[in-house]
Amino acid sequence: MRRIIAAVMAAALLAGCSSGPAEDDATLTILAGSELSDLAPVLDDAAKATGVTVDFTYAGTLDGVRQVVSGQAAQDHQAIWFSSNRYLDLHGGGRVTTATPIMSSPVVVGVRPEAARRLGWDAKAPTWAQIARAAVNRDFTYGMTSPAASNSGFSALVGLATALNSGSDLDPASIEKVSPGLKDFFSAQTLTSGSSGWLSEVFVRKGVEVDGLVNYESVITSLNASGRLTEPLTVVYPSDGVVTADYPLSLLPGATPEQEKAYRALTDYLLRPETQRKISELTHRRPVVPSVPFTGPADLRELPFPGALETVDRLIAAFYDRLRRPSRTVYVIDVSGSMTGERIAQLKRAFVTLTGDGGSGVDRFYNREEVTVVPFSTKPQTPQEFTVPASGPQAELQRIRRFAEALRVGGGTAIYDSLTSAYEIVKKKVAADPDRFTSIVLMTDGENTQGRDFGDFRGGFAGYAALDVPVFPVLFGEAKETEMRDLAALTGGRSFDARKQPLETVFREIRGYQ
Repeated sequence: MRRIIAAVMAAALLAGCSSGPAEDDATLTILAGSELSDLAPVLDDAAKATGVTVDFTYAGTLDGVRQVVSGQAAQDHQAIWFSSNRYLDLHGGGRVTTATPIMSSPVVVGVRPEAARRLGWDAKAPTWAQIARAAVNRDFTYGMTSPAASNSGFSALVGLATALNSGSDLDPASIEKVSPGLKDFFSAQTLTSGSSGWLSEVFVRKGVEVDGLVNYESVITSLNASGRLTEPLTVVYPSDGVVTADYPLSLLPGATPEQEKAYRALTDYLLRPETQRKISELTHRRPVVPSVPFTGPADLRELPFPGALETVDRLIAAFYDRLRRPSRTVYVIDVSGSMTGERIAQLKRAFVTLTGDGGSGVDRFYNREEVTVVPFSTKPQTPQEFTVPASGPQAELQRIRRFAEALRVGGGTAIYDSLTSAYEIVKKKVAADPDRFTSIVLMTDGENTQGRDFGDFRGGFAGYAALDVPVFPVLFGEAKETEMRDLAALTGGRSFDARKQPLETVFREIRGYQ
């Protein structure tokens, strides 16, 4: 926290000496985490005061880092604004020219009051190890975002592993040492998500089925203030430390002098005490300007972040391949006649991307994952089932790749007959093995032309609702947007848009929700 304050004071001094309102209206295109959409009112005021308009494009933290490292981000953006630059910094210097922390929020645990009382956490803050012991006995169940898609899950994974390592810096050897404790903790994770906001939505919908959330302090306190919970969550700050997001607004190399001036004007405005107060009131994140008050414990212990990229990458790979509960995914994919040409080529590329090249489980199907593919056209075709082994996954990944590359198109579009077939498959699999994260991905490029329609499916969905298996529809081609969104809402999933970005990018994004 001292480093954050020092950086803020230095940035404020620089901004105060060299910036003011931009001479002409300017736009900064910023690659950012989706949670920053809640800053819209603040940024509207900033535009009026400084002439600097912010245009956000959103990406997950780790995906954003990949874009910065590859140089892709700098092609279309002048700045990045994620919850942390720690993972980016491990890739070497020179990725950003200036970074200014704007606000902060530690990753903590929100616990339903009944569970907090039962576990004694309302009276005394537990350690991460104590939380893990409660988790392995299923005395405490929770939701957490994907470490590969969202910084809150990433920070929780790093913080927990570091705490289990007696607060010492992690290295590859220590990951093996703390793996049993990590596996205990993740055995009780019942909700996963690619974003902090969507995780909160699912948590509210689940009611008392889940005991808590591992998330940003700001997300938990915002949820408490929303009035959507029967009782506000108890905010638990693990006694052995937390990892804090400091939200640095960072300028990329290649920005023009005019864009640099716009950046300074914007950061100057955001660090004003009155702006910091508004940010805190609006988002429940902590102000970084010391003179602005904040209600909440100020003496949190900050856990160290790993100093080597290899350590972090190994930790994330271990999480997916062997530490967390395994996944089960059913892909319902359109191979009707309208998929001829570039569309089927995109679909094949997306599947090939998920088979990886023997690398980590972050960018491919995870070890231990069950993958079922239901191609469909005029009717659902024979399901193809694959199970990625716990070790040596290459042979099974190659089987999936060969299957995808052999897909052929033709015929009509029986969306809901095929989706019903997928739910029947899931029903049997869940009965045989309920301890998996299970989801269905639907990819279609058009509207239903055969068999059941959406009304028929909705009318019969009660028979599958108890499975609690979400559908993630992918908007592609001429697919009916409203209907796909309604389908996602009915099943507890969310829709993804592949009309303006490659299908393989969308398939990777969905991985954060599986």
